[in-house]
Amino acid sequence: MLNLSKEDRRKALVDYALPKNIEMIKSGLERYGITYDVWFSEKTLHDSGEIKKVLEILKDNGYCLEKDGAVWFKSPSLGEDKEAVLVRNNGVVTYFAADIAYHKNKFIDRKFDRVINLWGADHHGHVARMKAGVEALGINPDRLDIVLFQLVHLYQNGEKVRMSKRTGKAISLIDLLDEVGKDAARFIFNTRASGNHLDFDLDLAVKKSNENPVYYVQYAYARICSILRVCESEGIKFFDINDIDLKMLKEKEEIELIKELAKYPDEIELSVKTLEPSRLTRYILDVAGLFHSFYNACRIKEEVEEIRQARLVLVKSVKVVMKNLLDLLKISAPERM
Repeated sequence: MLNLSKEDRRKALVDYALPKNIEMIKSGLERYGITYDVWFSEKTLHDSGEIKKVLEILKDNGYCLEKDGAVWFKSPSLGEDKEAVLVRNNGVVTYFAADIAYHKNKFIDRKFDRVINLWGADHHGHVARMKAGVEALGINPDRLDIVLFQLVHLYQNGEKVRMSKRTGKAISLIDLLDEVGKDAARFIFNTRASGNHLDFDLDLAVKKSNENPVYYVQYAYARICSILRVCESEGIKFFDINDIDLKMLKEKEEIELIKELAKYPDEIELSVKTLEPSRLTRYILDVAGLFHSFYNACRIKEEVEEIRQARLVLVKSVKVVMKNLLDLLKISAPERM
């Protein structure tokens, strides 16, 4: 190895380390609940000549400008003074050129109807360029959605956990899952909208108390399962819905809970339209809170039959909504806690 050239040593190290790192990333994502159908290597765009083809398309369409020995991208949609380098003056193509080729692969070669990119907030300046890039290929830029995510800060023992690229100090997703588990990680990450910073409290994430949002929600679900289980064990029959008078549900806590459940279809639709799944996390917290209030205010098995049956329907309805939401969020729904 020491006798090799600098470039050959680099290649040997990359060939050894890259597959191991990719496998580690895949493993961490699978534990977190994310499985990609396709893992796409940027290297294939270089090796196949796709980047050169894209550069030719851009040049033929009038989007390339040669200046100072480099090739620049210029588009009317970026404004007169906005240009971006596609090929440096040393002949090396930029990430921007590779990104345009990758989006060509998705939109044109693989015929995607819509592409949603998830980027760090530090890439916000690249959004307009990327949309202009796909437009230069003859693709409607409205078919490309880019969601920007803010940073996550980890806290432990009341202090911020310091990480540094320079010193190589970092906490991987696998480290986090080992510390707090999949449910807490997924839930807490999803409590903030993508554009908001998140302070992730490692101590809170493992607490078994109502301060912990995922525990609070899962405990509400487990409590529902317990109510239904106890009623069944004590021989209480569950009437057919058509034989139950739901007008018996008149208490303030019952009405508030019913109104919240009625929002469920709209919350799903809005979450999809806005590309904001954190709506569902906030919504299930509201449902859990109103259920806890209902449970504390309204007796069930001790009530007269008409009221008991109506309240059991309400309890079952909450169970269905909460289970659906937890499944969508890929968070477990424990029946006992």
